[in-house]
Amino acid sequence: MKDSELKALAAKLDECSACPLRGNCIAPVGWFGDPKSPIVFIGEGPGAVEDDHGCPLIGPSGQLLDKALWSVGMTRDKVLTTNVVKCRPKGNRTPTVEEAAYCGSVWLERELAIIEPVAIVALGSVALKYLGNSDMRITRDRGKWFKTSQGYDFIATFHPSYILRQYGKIQAKVKWDVYYDLVAARTKVLEKLPGYEFSSGRPVDLFSIFPKRPGAGGQSGA
Repeated sequence: MKDSELKALAAKLDECSACPLRGNCIAPVGWFGDPKSPIVFIGEGPGAVEDDHGCPLIGPSGQLLDKALWSVGMTRDKVLTTNVVKCRPKGNRTPTVEEAAYCGSVWLERELAIIEPVAIVALGSVALKYLGNSDMRITRDRGKWFKTSQGYDFIATFHPSYILRQYGKIQAKVKWDVYYDLVAARTKVLEKLPGYEFSSGRPVDLFSIFPKRPGAGGQSGA
């Protein structure tokens, strides 16, 4: 049921041209993973690699996310990953609050209503502010539990792209912060769904599932 509902929503998303972002990308990028997943990871928006392949978090940031998930016993095919904004902003810039508010209200809210997750992990500031409020700060509010306006429990952690920009001891600390946040999210789900299997037992090769789309360019971006 959830699978068919998400497929129908994806078909509508493919036709979306409701905002100016659509003119600067190949096509919208939807979501990937298990429609029945009790946990959803929400990033900010597609980068160049995501736009090329039509998969959220498949570029360098997504590859780092895969490693982080593997460290806590999760694989991408057993959870669900998506973004607040569905079209790549020109130049891989960070989506604005206004862009996130519009696209999230049109598409993300409909995704979540279908999935009905037990827990959401907000990856970075854009997702944190969209799910919470514009006064929230990732450096202050990560690792804490909040509720969205629709009543979903969510925790924020650093976006993988932020980790990639750090070095040395700072990067090591941030990686541990993300690890503990992911453990907290996993624990939250298991409190309601004891025994849920977060892993299929093997890393997922997203590039074999999502070849380049027509019109795709190089492999730059986050």
